[in-house]
Amino acid sequence: MAQQILLIDDDTSLRRVTEFNLQEAGYHVLTAGDGTEGLSLFKRYQPPLVITDVQMPGMSGYEVLKAVLNIDPQTLVIIVTAFSTVAQAVDAMKVGAYDYLAKPFSRDQLSLTVAKAFEYRNLRQENSQLKAALSENADSEQIIGQSTVMQQLLQRVEKVAASQASVLISGESGTGKEVIAKALHRGSERSKGPFIPVNCAAIPKDLIESELFGHIRGSFTGAVKDRKGKFSLADGGTLFLDEIGELPVDLQPKLLRALQEQQFEPVGGVSEQVDVRVIAATNRDLEEAMQSGGFREDLYYRLAVVPIEIPPLRERREDIPLLLDFFLRARQAGTTVRFSDQVIDYLQKYKWPGNVRELENVVEQMLILRSSDIIELADLPERIGRPATRSNKVLNLPEEGYSLEALEREAVEEALRRCQGNKSKAAVFLQIPRHTLLYRIEKYSISQ
Repeated sequence: MAQQILLIDDDTSLRRVTEFNLQEAGYHVLTAGDGTEGLSLFKRYQPPLVITDVQMPGMSGYEVLKAVLNIDPQTLVIIVTAFSTVAQAVDAMKVGAYDYLAKPFSRDQLSLTVAKAFEYRNLRQENSQLKAALSENADSEQIIGQSTVMQQLLQRVEKVAASQASVLISGESGTGKEVIAKALHRGSERSKGPFIPVNCAAIPKDLIESELFGHIRGSFTGAVKDRKGKFSLADGGTLFLDEIGELPVDLQPKLLRALQEQQFEPVGGVSEQVDVRVIAATNRDLEEAMQSGGFREDLYYRLAVVPIEIPPLRERREDIPLLLDFFLRARQAGTTVRFSDQVIDYLQKYKWPGNVRELENVVEQMLILRSSDIIELADLPERIGRPATRSNKVLNLPEEGYSLEALEREAVEEALRRCQGNKSKAAVFLQIPRHTLLYRIEKYSISQ
């Protein structure tokens, strides 16, 4: 679409020549013969650039400048003045004019000044968007990671964000699937539109159709008024369907149609057209669900136009110090609080079944319960275990040797004692699966 310019000049001949030159350069030009008419056009169309003569009968260009900037301070105004009154144009720039053209000016001077004005406007918009993005990224939704797998993931997100393709994000619970979805939204042309998240697992099955597509008053018991669904709310933006694997099978054909045709019917209503990009996420194996009949194959391939898999935290342990520093700064900025090397080393070795979400929770707990500004091993939550030290070592092996089975039994008993009999915590403490612990308890007839 051609960029719009408002040209105000009482000199008919000069106005027509300038209008022609601007049109030849590809701009859409609105023209006015005096300041009053020009201001009226500005209020109606609000073009991004105004070119106005200074000396005009009635409302002067100087007054037009002030009125325009009062309506929209972001508007760029170029003042046209005679060579003898350049000082007046300089005064206008002090008030807020972008630039000036001294008569007589050439076609090239006009084109260059206007092109620079639009270039400046674009740079200003990009700078504003960048500041907004930086502000948004300052929260806990920033993507943190310098490991190879995370750099590959970020490159993929950057490429996919600019497209309109549906994306299926997979990964274990707590890996940050919604964070990636928001990054895809921010990097797209839809970034100024809404980002609407829906947790499909958190909505009762008999309400999820209404939640997604809306309903009309009286369409079912309890529908006391019309209600817009998430698809309508996401129009022009992005709809994020988390835990998509939990979507009831009988509702999947309606979602497929909405994806294919950008069209759906509210419960009890008539068809609606929307413009929505869908990003879905799951921690389930959808290919396995397809084989068992729990997920439609055609819906899967419509959602997974571009698949993105987020690695678990245990596969990018080198990112843990970065994450620790990020969570620390987010909660204790400007303080001397830090993690000891022993704590960082221990946390890097822990398996993190809850991934980044669990790590953030552990950091928050340690910061609340810490005994000093240096977070030590003793500050680790009991649920993730604490490494044995010489001061709390309970096994004392004799010189003549010791039975491995007896040693293993004592280790299991000690773990259960420390975890107050909680088998799941004891299994984490011993760094073994829970079923392995249960087998050892039964093998050694350990009483509970």
